[in-house]
Amino acid sequence: MPKFNLRKVKKLYVLFIFLMFQFGYGQEKTSLSGFVSSGKKRVSEARVFLIGTKYATQTDSLGKYSIDTIAEGSYKLQIVAEGFQTLKKNITVLSNENNILDFELASTENQLNEVVVSGTLKAVKRLESAVPVEVYSPVFFKKNPTASIYEALQNVNGVRPQLNCGVCNTGDIHINGLEGPYTLVLIDGMPIVSSLSTVYGLSGIPNSLVERIEIVKGPASSLYGSEAVGGLINIITKNPTNAPLFSADVFSTSWLETNVDLGVKLNVGKKATALIGLNYFRYNQKIDNDGDNFTDVTLSDRISLFQKWTFDRKENRLFTIAARGVYEDRFGGDVRWEKKHRGGNEIYGESIYTKRAELIGSYQLPFQEKLMLSFSGNVHFQDSRYGTTSYIANQKIGFLQLTWDKKIGSHDLLTGIATRYNYYDDNTPATSQLENNNPEKTWLPGIFVQDEITFTEKHKLLLGMRYDYNSFHGSILTPRIAYKWKLNDNNIIRLNAGTGFRVVNLFTEDHAALTGAREIIIANNLKPEQSINANLNYIKKINFDNGTFIGIETSFFHTRFSNKIVSDYDTNPNQIIYDNINGYAISQGISTNVDFNFPNGLKIITGASLLDNKNVENGQKETPFLTEKFTATWSVSYKFQAIDLNVDYTGNMYSPMRLPLLSALDPRTPESPWYSLQNIQFTYSGLKNFEFYAGIKNLLNFLPKQNNPFLIARANDPFDKNVTYDTNGQVLATPQNPYGLTFDTTYVYGPNQGIRSFFGLRYTLR
Repeated sequence: MPKFNLRKVKKLYVLFIFLMFQFGYGQEKTSLSGFVSSGKKRVSEARVFLIGTKYATQTDSLGKYSIDTIAEGSYKLQIVAEGFQTLKKNITVLSNENNILDFELASTENQLNEVVVSGTLKAVKRLESAVPVEVYSPVFFKKNPTASIYEALQNVNGVRPQLNCGVCNTGDIHINGLEGPYTLVLIDGMPIVSSLSTVYGLSGIPNSLVERIEIVKGPASSLYGSEAVGGLINIITKNPTNAPLFSADVFSTSWLETNVDLGVKLNVGKKATALIGLNYFRYNQKIDNDGDNFTDVTLSDRISLFQKWTFDRKENRLFTIAARGVYEDRFGGDVRWEKKHRGGNEIYGESIYTKRAELIGSYQLPFQEKLMLSFSGNVHFQDSRYGTTSYIANQKIGFLQLTWDKKIGSHDLLTGIATRYNYYDDNTPATSQLENNNPEKTWLPGIFVQDEITFTEKHKLLLGMRYDYNSFHGSILTPRIAYKWKLNDNNIIRLNAGTGFRVVNLFTEDHAALTGAREIIIANNLKPEQSINANLNYIKKINFDNGTFIGIETSFFHTRFSNKIVSDYDTNPNQIIYDNINGYAISQGISTNVDFNFPNGLKIITGASLLDNKNVENGQKETPFLTEKFTATWSVSYKFQAIDLNVDYTGNMYSPMRLPLLSALDPRTPESPWYSLQNIQFTYSGLKNFEFYAGIKNLLNFLPKQNNPFLIARANDPFDKNVTYDTNGQVLATPQNPYGLTFDTTYVYGPNQGIRSFFGLRYTLR
């Protein structure tokens, strides 16, 4: 029997205790804390978490965060806060150290270093991009809450939502004075707005799900193809991974307009994250303050559901897919109108039912090379009644694109192939042939290449070319060139030139084509419009020792159009005559944005655009209808830190615009007056996760009817029962019709709502 050795037992015991101590020490927990700031201000409600772990927290009202019981090791920290760029940083946590780490966030508002993608289809810092791109965050749009992105864009310099119908209030987006058909609208870089109507692409997108909006002014057809003639608006939605768990934004106005935005994030297993958004808008008050017996604002019942998925893949390859459905019931017209009058000739009403579905996505192919497959599709069905005239249309658009992104030395290459299919059918002569239905089916395949050459840190050149083949119009070539000269960190000059094109889509030319108020005449076979553009952009940054920052951005632009489609209202007041211009058209001007950021928290964003738009035909120059020569916008914000109260004062100003009159006897003014829409908002954020806001819209109580006897012509006789014509079809002045007019709704240039109050609530759970 072996002899028991007490000394060996003691040694083993000591060794065991030592190993246990070492194991416990290696697993000792520690903490991480610090402050999150932006400039001299602390950032509250910022979400701080360590990626891939359960460690997460949120900064308090003083901007402080603290995470306890963290195991020693290396982590990737991420900070997400609304109004600021997401911060990602590798950190090391030590058990025997005071892990106090402070972080500085960069604001997305007025942020020149914001990452953009719209200019070159590549993610690049805004200052490094050879193409000027303007970026606007949700913080900017919350200064004047609206029920749709369409309305929100009124606060952007050089961008104007334009109403096209005084009864049903449909509209489009003008960029630098150019009509809506020249503006391409994208969601996450994919074209989702069809020719049927721009406004439906910008209504019903839950504002709470928008990460930012990028705007490019000037042709971008070399990358995006048709419609990107005057500019593009790219709505970037939030990455579900960084979105809050739940968000809600609800507001109502004194007109009883009610808008609800809801957002929910769901983690589906370990590989997928979903973001669901709901937008609901309702307005059902038949208000007639101008006394013409017609609704001042259309009644609307709209619901939109948006869902976006992201999937975790090997090597961080991208895979996102999103879908949206929209339904709207819109009505404008005689205040006595009811559903039973739809399509009848007793009481006039414009009733529009819209159903719309969209699908967009991007999938990075599993290859070593960066190959991205992107797709989008939309289906739009519209059932409308404009008095007795019915307009029933069905449109389907599919888009597929494959891009290859490759860096070779100083060359940053992007090449791609794309194809677009458009199906359009309606109940008008536009899609009929010899009394048989003949839907329009258009294929538009294309190929493009772009090379961004970096010569030095200060000099960069971008060359691009795109070739498209339209199944009706044939070959279309659109080249592009851009040059960036970085004089120093505070002075940058960009020179851009390129061409754009737009295929013919008649019913985007003018909403009056759909109302039935005038006969549509197509003088010739319409040719695709083409444009050539040059843009000189200068950015100046000024930093003062006291922390004040001023950013100045100025652009000079010139665009010349050939084959521009013009609508002739004057030859015959009962007709709209469409034809390609026998000459050319010019859009040129200068636009400046100035941002002031003061260390006391005062922020001022202001901009102005001086525009010159002309149609030149047979040696004669004429300014198009509804085209302003000067616009200005501003936003002044200040937060009273002691009481958690933020004040926002926003507004815009427009110079006179030429308006469409019906005859020489028409008593309405031929030009709009100078007018301004101004708003003020107060936001209280003293309660965790909550914001309460209230304010007044249209402080000056501006209304388009000022200095006009009426806006809608012959509102008392919308079916023209008491209109008399001569043998040439011209309207005669009679005692019942002293001005020789017919019913017409096209005389409209601004919203017909006066001063009104609003109140809202926001809730965010991260």
